[in-house]
Amino acid sequence: MEINWAILGWLIDMILNGFVWLVIAAIFLLLIDVTDTWTRKAIQWMGEVDEWIRIFIEKSFEWIQKKNLQILSSIILLIIFGILAQLGIIPKLIT
Repeated sequence: MEINWAILGWLIDMILNGFVWLVIAAIFLLLIDVTDTWTRKAIQWMGEVDEWIRIFIEKSFEWIQKKNLQILSSIILLIIFGILAQLGIIPKLIT
């Protein structure tokens, strides 16, 4: 019986190619799982920071309004809106 080397080479290539793609898929699944947990932690942290900022802004603006410090409040608002504009949050809110 004669061996068809082209078919044997094709079979070996298919097996090795499948093994390589299996390894690549396993690596990427692990990477996706790690980045998913990082993303969830980042979102939870953003929620906590958002609550802290809201509490700080409420308390600071009440104090500014009681003291009638319009210049200070306008500077704080200018800084906050500048940061929001640089982060691209204000254009997203507008559209």
